Amino acid sequence: MGISPMQLLIILLIVALIFGTKKLRNMGGDLGGAVKGFKKAIKDDEKAAVEKKDSDIIEGKAEKVESNDKEQQK
Repeated sequence: MGISPMQLLIILLIVALIFGTKKLRNMGGDLGGAVKGFKKAIKDDEKAAVEKKDSDIIEGKAEKVESNDKEQQK
């Protein structure tokens, strides 16, 4: 089952007759530009996420703190 090459050719011919080849070329170019822009945005976003340093991390040395609370010492 599926679409045979002959059926695909007939469908493309009908679409070309309805829209015209110039309109199809413009739509193809617009679609290609949109896909290119989307891929670039994804790539830039991933690069920014890798380069961004986590601001919630506090660097330093841990120290032991003793509590004066009598209930915690029991």
